[in-house]
Amino acid sequence: MRIHKDFQLTYCTNIHPGFDWTTTFDSLRKHVPTIKKKVAPKKPFGLGLRLSNKASEELGQGQNLAQFKSWLADNEVYVFTMNGFPYGNFHDERVKENVHAPDWTTEERVVYTKRMFDQLASLLVKEMSGGISTSPISYKFWHETPEAAQKAFTIGAQNLAEVALHLYQLEEKSGKYLHLDIEPEPDGMLENSDEVLQFFSEYLLPIAGPILKKSLNKNETEISEIILRYITVCYDICHFSLAYEEPEDSFRKFEGAGIKIGKIQVSAALKICDNPSGNEDIWNSLSLFDEPTYLHQVTEKLNGKVKTYNDLPMVLKNKPDFEELRAHFHVPIFMEKFEVLFSTQDHILKVIDYLHTHPVSEHLEIETYTWDVLPIDLKKELDASIIREIEWFVNAFKA
Repeated sequence: MRIHKDFQLTYCTNIHPGFDWTTTFDSLRKHVPTIKKKVAPKKPFGLGLRLSNKASEELGQGQNLAQFKSWLADNEVYVFTMNGFPYGNFHDERVKENVHAPDWTTEERVVYTKRMFDQLASLLVKEMSGGISTSPISYKFWHETPEAAQKAFTIGAQNLAEVALHLYQLEEKSGKYLHLDIEPEPDGMLENSDEVLQFFSEYLLPIAGPILKKSLNKNETEISEIILRYITVCYDICHFSLAYEEPEDSFRKFEGAGIKIGKIQVSAALKICDNPSGNEDIWNSLSLFDEPTYLHQVTEKLNGKVKTYNDLPMVLKNKPDFEELRAHFHVPIFMEKFEVLFSTQDHILKVIDYLHTHPVSEHLEIETYTWDVLPIDLKKELDASIIREIEWFVNAFKA
């Protein structure tokens, strides 16, 4: 829904089960009308659609796409952004590092992403732009040697060039502007703003440029502008808070490099602050967030550098001394504190403040996908929880 002339706000439907199209559509029909009735009763409601590869394949079969477009119109709902990061199932089974698979070194990832862009172009209202968020190339520990990492970045840049060309041709044909939003996260091959800038300058622009030049009658400057138009960044607030980056600093870095923010995912991480009188209550509270579905990396800033523990059980086992830890667990954005733990909600408020004077992205998507695995005291009725998050953000934005 439009909360300001410059911004569209939605929530990401990766909250709901959606391995195939039937499950996905059933979830949308069950939840979305109730949510819209509460938060946007008299105006169209935007949706952040998550499709697995299987769901996307099936959406293209028979009359499924036409039926979906009809349902959207009947319910005054529209799609302007999609989540193309998880390729497979995202609920009720171990996901962990496999959220990156297949990664950007594979043809499967390219085919999946291009198909979804074709579907988004069909769904998108003409005067709107559209975007799809995606994996930060791959999972770091699958490419641990410098040679393996270089190879992954090189192939990733080649494959992103193919997507950029596809989006250029799609805009030429349809008049619709779509962009691919790379989403840095802990232990991804791109974790922070500096690594994104390095990838763009050392791999994406020099590798994708010659590839696009073979197909387009453009000079070098125009080719660079095309790459930077279609390959953008998904700024997930939780993820950048885990990198201990201040929003204003990150946004200015990207602007200085000519890199656009395609989407801002509104999310909060856990913040764990040392208690000088003892941390037993902290470890007990933190253990409630130890669950087997998703990766919950923990980060710590030491001597100006960020140290990452690759999953929460490692920290709970060793119980290291610390001043402050941050855990990759998407907690409700309206939650400032839980028992003796805190959240990085303050980073959301800093982003909101920055957006008031610098509208760096028009796409805002609340992404708390962990409702099923939250501690029992935080696990409330789903629709009411989503509504509460949307209302909290709207009120904070207007404050």
